[in-house]
Amino acid sequence: MPIDLPGGGRPSPTRDRIVEAAHRVMDDVGLARATTKEIARAAGCSEATLYKYFASKEELFLAVLRAGLPTFGALLAELAEDPGARTTEQALADLAREATAFFEASIPMGASLFAEPTLLRRQREVLRQLRVGPHMPLLAVAEYLRAEIARGRLRADADPDAAAAMLLGACFHRAFIRTFMDPAHADRLPARSVAAPADDFAASVAASVYRSLV
Repeated sequence: MPIDLPGGGRPSPTRDRIVEAAHRVMDDVGLARATTKEIARAAGCSEATLYKYFASKEELFLAVLRAGLPTFGALLAELAEDPGARTTEQALADLAREATAFFEASIPMGASLFAEPTLLRRQREVLRQLRVGPHMPLLAVAEYLRAEIARGRLRADADPDAAAAMLLGACFHRAFIRTFMDPAHADRLPARSVAAPADDFAASVAASVYRSLV
């Protein structure tokens, strides 16, 4: 299951500069308040140039998300190509670490979608047309686990869909709380799953999910 999003195409310094500028602007003011005019200005180009690469702000937002996914997507591809390189538990830990980092980067930008019904409807329509969405990583992790079952490394009656939901759900929950709270005080929160270093959290969640599969 590929974790690709639109906006890839041929490498282009101008396109990359626009995506980087969009990331900065959306991270600073949120998706709802970010405008293509402001993004173009931050990228040092005209709006006309921006629209040569992206049909809408919604597609540009997907490109920003895509820029945060390569490590996660590359990891899934690596697991599919060389499943013996890691134990299943280690693979789950690596996936948890990368997913948490992605969620922590994307939640602040995307949160404003839910305050603007019109913008949310437009974003949903773009996702529908391009046949992508936030469910793609979930499907990809479940597919990896299904392959591990077929290889005999997990119980035959294990539930890969539930396990993928538990793994990514825990990652999203940690990212949401750390984003909502003052980042300077996140490590003082009482919940170990939130305050623990990223590697420790990923290993702990992976171990719990793995035990449910063997």
